Amino acid sequence: MANVAWIKSSRSGVNGNCVEVAFLGEGRVALRDSKDPQGPVLRFTRGEWTAFIQGVAEGELRHP
Repeated sequence: MANVAWIKSSRSGVNGNCVEVAFLGEGRVALRDSKDPQGPVLRFTRGEWTAFIQGVAEGELRHP
């Protein structure tokens, strides 16, 4: 993952609590914690990423 172009959200604050996303090609997407760039990376297929983004947009991931 060393040669991957990571993108941080334009909504990221100065406190460093951010995630970064990388588009890997063939519809694959990677996600990581910006505070730990050498840490674990979540990888998604195109369908998984689409479902995740839709869930966020529809409020499915809100804490009760």
